[in-house]
Amino acid sequence: MGHGGNVIEELVTDHREVETLFGRIEALPSGDKDRKVYADQVTMELVRHSVAEEAHLYPAVRAHVPNGDAMADRELEDHAKAEQIMKDLERCDADDPEFDRLIGMLMMEIRSHVADEEENLFPMLRQSCPAETLDELGDKVRQAKKMAPTRPHPSAPDKPPANKLLAPGVGMVDRMRDMLTGRGKKD
Repeated sequence: MGHGGNVIEELVTDHREVETLFGRIEALPSGDKDRKVYADQVTMELVRHSVAEEAHLYPAVRAHVPNGDAMADRELEDHAKAEQIMKDLERCDADDPEFDRLIGMLMMEIRSHVADEEENLFPMLRQSCPAETLDELGDKVRQAKKMAPTRPHPSAPDKPPANKLLAPGVGMVDRMRDMLTGRGKKD
């Protein structure tokens, strides 16, 4: 992830990448080990995406969008639900009966969240936030994703400043663990 453009373009591109990975999971039969590889890739992308949104997008929504506090709070609730599902999914192998149930729940939660952001939040942000601010936010989101964790941490703070302080260190540990274990890579 890291595509260029303003914050909305960046995040919509992320949404499409995650949907592509969901399609790969859905195309494979239940129990196929590659479903776990793609689920790990989805989790890695979603965690980075969520951390960047929490650090930069939602504070901008609070600052620029009418009723932005309520919108940002609802988005954070969605993130918390998805993060807990990802944490539970992390413990399952592809042939675990829970895997199919959890990946289905995650897909449903993320697809609903994406639709809400793209149909409601993003148009409101585009209308109420200056174009140069949207561009600056795109740069900040791309930077945040580079340093963000890649594993779900449901108990980690999701609001600035604590999330901005902790994410880089946790992200470094997660990336090291991923590298050592080969998480998210096909054999």
